[in-house]
Amino acid sequence: MYCPITVDNFLDVYTSSLNKKGEELCGDKIKYRRTGKKLTIVLSDGLGSGVKANILATLTTEILLTMLDADVPLEEVLKTVIATLPICKVRKIAYSTFTIVQVDVETNRFTVINFDNPACFYFQQGKVAKLETRTENILDRKISISEGCLQRGDFLGAVSDGVLYAGMGVTLNFGWGWDDIANYIEQIFTRKVHTARSIIQEVIQKTHSLYQGEVGDDATIVGIYIRRRNPLMIFTGPPLDREKDVTYIERLLDFKGKKIVCGGTTGNIVASYLNESIETDLSTLRKDVPPIGILSYVDLLTEGILTISKATEYIKNCDCDLSRLRFDHNGAYLLTQEILQADSILFLVGQSINEFYQNPLLPKNISIRRSLIEDLVQFLRSRQKEVVVEYC
Repeated sequence: MYCPITVDNFLDVYTSSLNKKGEELCGDKIKYRRTGKKLTIVLSDGLGSGVKANILATLTTEILLTMLDADVPLEEVLKTVIATLPICKVRKIAYSTFTIVQVDVETNRFTVINFDNPACFYFQQGKVAKLETRTENILDRKISISEGCLQRGDFLGAVSDGVLYAGMGVTLNFGWGWDDIANYIEQIFTRKVHTARSIIQEVIQKTHSLYQGEVGDDATIVGIYIRRRNPLMIFTGPPLDREKDVTYIERLLDFKGKKIVCGGTTGNIVASYLNESIETDLSTLRKDVPPIGILSYVDLLTEGILTISKATEYIKNCDCDLSRLRFDHNGAYLLTQEILQADSILFLVGQSINEFYQNPLLPKNISIRRSLIEDLVQFLRSRQKEVVVEYC
């Protein structure tokens, strides 16, 4: 299959789960990881619910991800996991089922490996499409394998069986069903601008409503939506070599995406290049956050150290979930919002040290700014954000 490569495509991934009523832990587990040229997603459904199911699903997910990241041949990975999943003597099913989705982030070609979970949902330009599937027997277990290529506007989703069973014995006789979910997702595509988050949230909300408050089984959905990338550049701190100021300013202004400047001195350097004066928006002033500035060609201009520190606090408190971010129209909130909405972030960090912000306990070559950025970047990467840092 021919798969056209579009450099600014982004693999937008989002997940959501419902716990079975009365359970604090979900018996399903999703984990995904971007490593090099590969995106790997694993959804595992542990038998039953609660703590036992959660442990089974978590172990299955971790084993699969660890071995796949180590480039162990797929057949060996599946043999290892299947061999560790005994059959329930009563129900005659495996103690944990799983779905693996692997995508080459350069070509967008994907492979789906499914063991006893519902079939994946695949949509091309908003219409349900058939996945060509073959079946292989590994250690007397049937494994379904599908392959294809994602293009902009396509959606690929995987669910646990708790999604299909929504409404069983309540609204419908046999649950929601695969075809009903597929038709519902098609309806979502007809009425709004999409992200993986918007699609997944609508499906999980419909699932919850069908259960009518009596969620009978852990229900989980994970999806990949292919859309245009939203890149962001953050320029903070003046470069060590003043003669290169213009070079970095022009890189910022030529950047194809959102542009943010953090820092008074950095802002003044950009303003001088543009032959402008910075206007201050005093409505954004808070006791612990300086006001933002206004400058042509820059989407956001904030103070540096204090604002970055506060934004890092916001990001950690909401765990990179924009819906949990408490609104307050200040510089740190606006910086946080832009970071969380971005798909890829380039930090351009000047290493010229402002002595006012230098910690005397740190070596002279390590600034507070650099330490703050490294802390923020580490957290963002741990939440699967694409982040690049360049020091200048």
